[in-house]
Amino acid sequence: MSIEQQPQDARPEKSKSTGFLSGVREFAIIVIAALVLSALVRALLVQAFYVPSESMEETLVPNDRIVASKITTHFGGISRGEVVVFRDPGDWLGAPEPGPTGVRGAIHNAMTFVGLLPSDSGGDLVKRAIGVAGDHVVCCDAQQRIVLNGVPLDENYIVAPTNQMLFDITVPAESIFVMGDNRGNSRDSRYHLEVNSGAVPVGNVVGRAFVVVWPLKRFTTLPIPEIFGNPALDKSSAAAAK
Repeated sequence: MSIEQQPQDARPEKSKSTGFLSGVREFAIIVIAALVLSALVRALLVQAFYVPSESMEETLVPNDRIVASKITTHFGGISRGEVVVFRDPGDWLGAPEPGPTGVRGAIHNAMTFVGLLPSDSGGDLVKRAIGVAGDHVVCCDAQQRIVLNGVPLDENYIVAPTNQMLFDITVPAESIFVMGDNRGNSRDSRYHLEVNSGAVPVGNVVGRAFVVVWPLKRFTTLPIPEIFGNPALDKSSAAAAK
């Protein structure tokens, strides 16, 4: 009794088809896993942001892409002198401009969500933390310098304003007082003194901006200026709190 055999070329075709589908499945799994990992990194560790304005010149300029560390802020808190990204605490920005819509908007939002594009939602700001909870911040001394806990700050990183907005505040608990490095062109804590002394709640802080990653010619880290390491700032702050 003879057994009818399949044509010789049938098995290879099936094998090729199975191999192709298996390859597609493995590729899809890798892509999905990579996107999930990217989303987790964005949610828990770091996030990229787009700088839209001149308020932080010359430290940051329009179209810079920066990366903010969330984990540093979560575990280490916020230190004086850090450049921080924070959510609008209330009408600092006004109504955001509409972003892309339709399919393009959906793709843009998805890529931003997983971290493939920097956030440009229009609801985030980037400024420098000048004072933390309990700090006494005054503008200004005879040389037009910000005075922090009785110590004048020689801020060589700022674009000096042509005129100063005078204030004298103590930073409330769980808050930070922020200012832009381009002092004459930054709508920062100085313009919102009527609410929480102009300070931003710590809960609104997304993270510390620690590096400029794009454009490549502007790649640089964002360290804390040396003036904020002055031990007198902490001594004066402790004395004022007694």
